[in-house]
Amino acid sequence: MKNYLRHLECSSCNEVYPYEIPQNVCHSCGKPLFARYTLGQLADTWRPEHLQSRPPSLWRYRELLPVCDDNIVSLGETMTPLIHAKKLGDQLGLPKLWIKDESRLPTGSFKARGLAMAVSKAKELGISKLAIPSAGNAATALSVYAACAGIPAHIFMPTDTPAFNRETCRLSGANVTLIDGLITDAGKIVAERKTDEGWFNVSTLKEPYRVEGKKTMGFELAEQLGWKLPDVIIYPTGGGTGIVGMWKGFAELEAIGWIGKKRPRFIAVQATGCAPIVKAWEEEKPAAEPWQDAQTIASGLRVPQAIGDFLILDAIRKSNGAAVAVTDNAIGQAMQLLPTAEGILTCPEGAATVAALKPLIANGIIKPTEQVVLFNTGGYQA
Repeated sequence: MKNYLRHLECSSCNEVYPYEIPQNVCHSCGKPLFARYTLGQLADTWRPEHLQSRPPSLWRYRELLPVCDDNIVSLGETMTPLIHAKKLGDQLGLPKLWIKDESRLPTGSFKARGLAMAVSKAKELGISKLAIPSAGNAATALSVYAACAGIPAHIFMPTDTPAFNRETCRLSGANVTLIDGLITDAGKIVAERKTDEGWFNVSTLKEPYRVEGKKTMGFELAEQLGWKLPDVIIYPTGGGTGIVGMWKGFAELEAIGWIGKKRPRFIAVQATGCAPIVKAWEEEKPAAEPWQDAQTIASGLRVPQAIGDFLILDAIRKSNGAAVAVTDNAIGQAMQLLPTAEGILTCPEGAATVAALKPLIANGIIKPTEQVVLFNTGGYQA
């Protein structure tokens, strides 16, 4: 299968890098790198009907993915269902409410998309050691995909990371270090030691390929809706790779002629105990300031500072979206509401999108006639 990857490009200053060499962030400005493809050539040769005979997995979009077929590390990344949330929608006066349920993926969360892609590319590039700071689900995903690829994984996570994630990492043979602090503190350790230890850093948006896995959420959503996009996407936002990836993916689909110019309004949901994106959006700032004393029951939302903050805010603003914060109490109530109404078990991060619905409706940000898609980014884990 031909690889249409052309080069890597800085998302801020547009400096270009070769994709054949392992890269982290831009050498000039320190911002994330994006994979760029020969989209003009794809527009002439690739059509939606070519997908019909392919298995229902994220790899069905391989022309817009950075990995050659021989190097794919897969645990069965199924196309996740888009579920009409009729009962919940009736309760809220939103008849066109849908839930994209990412809990069906390997390891039970959307993190499988990004880490399947990052580990596959690491294998292709001959990288021998991987390291990641994580609040939980990314660590589990890296551990199992690295084990599948035969690449040692080094995990750094806060001591209060959910037990499920700590144990799955150990069971997968990863080297696990628990730290007193937050994911940003874990990230500093990886950054300080990676050169001496020979690790390749696969932190969120500090390597170019996790976002390529995440953009497939947008590809699937577009395909499931007949190559049309919903009016609104509500997404739980910590590091924000999901929003960044889908925004990038939609631009690529438009460039090859599969969708039009319309974009969903992106609404980023954070917790009141850690809401740097919400604060920056409300203050109309291009980037977010580090959040002090971050606390929330949703560990995936406890990201005091995201390297891709400017990209998240750009997608929100260009789509005429919004950013909102919800309380831990509201998240806890939503964790019961969604299973009761729809039979869907959700992680706290996914529940945050449900919790955001009432204030969004009350404030007129979402209209009753609009098609709204919530992302449940993972399943319930005790």
